[in-house]
Amino acid sequence: MLKRYFLNQKKRNFSTASIWIKGGSDMDSIGKKGINKILCSLLTRGCEGFDNYVLSEFIESHGAELNQEVFEDGISISLKSLNEHFSKLLPLIDLIINKPILSEVEFQKVKKSSFDLIKKDKENPFIKCFENWRKIVYSNHPYAFSTIGNANDVSKINYEDILFEFKNFKSRDKFIISNNSEIKGENLKTLNQKNQKEKPCLINSDLDTLQRFDSASNESYQTIMMIGNQTCSRRSNEYLPFKVLESYLSYGMSAALFKIFREKYGITYDLGVFNPVRSGNAPFLIYLSVSNKNALFAFELLSSLWKNLLLNPLSDNEIVLAKEKLKGSFLLNDQSLDEILQRKIQLLSYGIQPNSENYLNSKIEEISSLDILELTKKYFSKPFLSISGNKKICSTISDLWKKNF
Repeated sequence: MLKRYFLNQKKRNFSTASIWIKGGSDMDSIGKKGINKILCSLLTRGCEGFDNYVLSEFIESHGAELNQEVFEDGISISLKSLNEHFSKLLPLIDLIINKPILSEVEFQKVKKSSFDLIKKDKENPFIKCFENWRKIVYSNHPYAFSTIGNANDVSKINYEDILFEFKNFKSRDKFIISNNSEIKGENLKTLNQKNQKEKPCLINSDLDTLQRFDSASNESYQTIMMIGNQTCSRRSNEYLPFKVLESYLSYGMSAALFKIFREKYGITYDLGVFNPVRSGNAPFLIYLSVSNKNALFAFELLSSLWKNLLLNPLSDNEIVLAKEKLKGSFLLNDQSLDEILQRKIQLLSYGIQPNSENYLNSKIEEISSLDILELTKKYFSKPFLSISGNKKICSTISDLWKKNF
């Protein structure tokens, strides 16, 4: 079933349609990790009346864009063109999701492309560190695995598997949103939808210190660290306090991470917070990379910061500034129509009101430092750490981890 929505934005000279198919890599069956990534790529490589080359030429001849991406809990397909061409291109959406060609020749190309991506990721110590972190945090949960799958599983996926997966795909809920009334959808301005209630749950909360640690040796001159845990879904009332905490830690040059690791000591190459929108328990982690000579000192600073989040509430000035920066980020996210439509259709698929950003904005002032402290104690008392670096440094940090966490 395809649910249609219309967002009546101020007049623009282009139109965008974003589709969200409920179920992404979380629908990958055991032993077939990466199959939905392959299927998603195949969908846009030809449909009824248009083989791969004809489809590409037709879209490009109208100066349009067709993009697709697989997430852990959904598949996104978007089409964008000038208003004058949109009515000609819109029927492609229905053909792509309902009548794709799914060519066996194209399947072999996409499968090889997945292999190449997996190999490339294996050579990136940052991605490898993150993948290791996800595995110890989520164990056998779908969020533990990369959306592109793994080499062993992808090698076993055959053409018949793709055809079978497409039968599953056809039964999934699908949502489309556009700023063009051609889709004849329900107007979001008149939509009154109640949020679904979320029952929070923690997985792996009883693991001991060693089970919450992973290290990988690399031959580079930098050490990568990631510390955090799974938290709550986008539907949860705990979502907003976590966004305030993320703002405090990582938004702008006034952020705690920047002031400690860059401004005061100048020891990091890269640092930040990763806390994406998810329908299930989303990850919340602090990541950073430093030179090997600064690795142990950086771990001491990171440990101190983490413990401070567990013991002390944010000061009045800190939480006021964090809230203002978060409000600013909401405004920034509303500057791109593509991002607005993508976000709203994703929320609708989660059963969340599409105007929830306005709701969140109105509730920011109600968040207190004690609310955030309560959440850090609940979710961060037993964090998970993944590091990648020199073997000796990893061993030393492992010993420090056992003592401190």
